[in-house]
Amino acid sequence: MENPTDFLEWLEKLINQPLLKLGDSKLTLALLLTLAISFTVLFVGSEWIRRILVNKILTKRDIAIGTRESIGTIVKYILVLAGIFSILQTNGIDLSAFGVLAGAIGVGIGFGLQNITNNFISGLIILFEQPIKVGDRIEVGEVNGDVVKISSRATTIITNDNISIIVPNSKFIDSEVINWSHNEHRIRFNFPVGVSYKENPEKVKRILLEVANSNPGVLRSPESDVLFDSYGDNSINFNLRVWTTSYVNKPKVLRSELYYEIFRRFAEENIEIPFPQRDLHLRTGFENLPKTPNI
Repeated sequence: MENPTDFLEWLEKLINQPLLKLGDSKLTLALLLTLAISFTVLFVGSEWIRRILVNKILTKRDIAIGTRESIGTIVKYILVLAGIFSILQTNGIDLSAFGVLAGAIGVGIGFGLQNITNNFISGLIILFEQPIKVGDRIEVGEVNGDVVKISSRATTIITNDNISIIVPNSKFIDSEVINWSHNEHRIRFNFPVGVSYKENPEKVKRILLEVANSNPGVLRSPESDVLFDSYGDNSINFNLRVWTTSYVNKPKVLRSELYYEIFRRFAEENIEIPFPQRDLHLRTGFENLPKTPNI
């Protein structure tokens, strides 16, 4: 090329050369670059708006973090959907041509994308109905942990061992889910305790309540209580019931602390903790058995 003008004319002809025809629209290299940049700005901008909405605007209202995350995600989806149609129309893309594409996608969904579609729809149901929210303590199947993120396909749960578990959203719609903090972060736990039959139940009750009230993680209101649960084979069984907000995500730690202290107090008060045992009584009937000869 002899001069820069010829090069610019060649470059302009190259980027405006039709690559593909979609309905009445012709896709060129320039159009594809414009769409790529526009979509990048759309997705980055929608995520930026979501974060501003969740972390700046909604924090000024008395709204729980889970609800803020749900509102932010829904707003992001709306912006992305509206932005995609706006970009396509602004760049002169014939949207009627997408009818055939939508039909093909529908066939593909019917054969191979059922799970993805199911998880996406389940994610929308979770965001709108909020059976679980970010920050909730949940239990689904063998998974037990805190919800840290709800995306369009799956939900991320962090266990007490700091392990991230990715659970498909459809699991929360099709299966039974235990949400420990759905209403509030105040939970009552039950801890069974057994003592010997010779012990005074009133004394045992007093000790258990003193142990519960001395633990800083146990709430004073509602008050802890002790139920006389049952007469067991080897023990009389009690049920210590305590309320807590700080141990919702680590009930085993609270149980360990209480049991350590109960064991120590029982030892001080000479309260016997029984263990399974059997008494074997040998009666008559052995005198007629043949004697074993001495060897």
